[in-house]
Amino acid sequence: MPNRINELFGITYPIIQGGMIWCSGWELASAVSNAGCLGLIGSGSMYPDTLRHHIRKTRDATASPFGVNLPLIYPQVEELVHVIVEEGVKIVFTSAGNPKRFTSFFHDKGITVAHVVSNTRFAVKCHEAGVDAVVAEGFEAGGHDGAEETATMVLTPLVRQVVTLPLITAGGIASGRAMLAAMALGADGVQIGTLFAASLESSAHPSFKQKIIEAHDGDTILTLKKIIPVRIIKNEFYRQVQELEDKGAGPDELRYLLGKGRPRKGMFEGDTEQGELEIGQASAMVNEIKPVKMIVQEIINEFETAKNQMVNMSL
Repeated sequence: MPNRINELFGITYPIIQGGMIWCSGWELASAVSNAGCLGLIGSGSMYPDTLRHHIRKTRDATASPFGVNLPLIYPQVEELVHVIVEEGVKIVFTSAGNPKRFTSFFHDKGITVAHVVSNTRFAVKCHEAGVDAVVAEGFEAGGHDGAEETATMVLTPLVRQVVTLPLITAGGIASGRAMLAAMALGADGVQIGTLFAASLESSAHPSFKQKIIEAHDGDTILTLKKIIPVRIIKNEFYRQVQELEDKGAGPDELRYLLGKGRPRKGMFEGDTEQGELEIGQASAMVNEIKPVKMIVQEIINEFETAKNQMVNMSL
């Protein structure tokens, strides 16, 4: 399946694993890379020394390419950048900030850069910043989403119209058919989060994984829009957020409720009622906890089957 994403990152399949906080440790990243895709370490929930540990463990566990997801809003982002450079990481996916901030610096160090966007304006900024690839993430995705709430099926062709860079689609991708659809819309590859969050190798707490496979359509919601929009599973924490918002609470009150540890409490420690459970709409399609190797093979098999069916379809 040769294409620009495969060539850019040196991988077999054009599938990128989402760098999800509290889910994307070295076990998941190395398993995805060993399966022929690109594994990413999620640095957004890591201290600098923790990131260094996960980079080294990933390197020990795979000889294949891997990278680091770097949220630019992280308070210690400068320290994480130094760790990435010192440890010789060759691929970085930046998000939640201006793509110009570190792209030139990373390029000077021989690092390939992709940046995540939720609208065409930032896609153009990516082109101007000189990034190597763009990730167009629709609002179906879990975690922090764009305020525009543009769906993947609309965002992908819009971004393709304004940039010629290698394009990766994210948000709601959880099958080979969804991957084929993204490519039909102009993507060169896909980024998958939710499906890998529920994998055997994910560092998410087993109770969180269970909530993912129990989720149905309508069980996730985009909330906290007065701070930074985030898609989560509806639970007691969400109901507290909704109650405050119904009363007209402002950003400061919502930040106080959110506190500092809600995502860790929910996704890593397993408090599925008081924690923040960040996951995408594709959770409704995940029904079983499987090893990464099986997940990837099922995606590729379904992709090839669907592609052949489309070739043989007559209008």
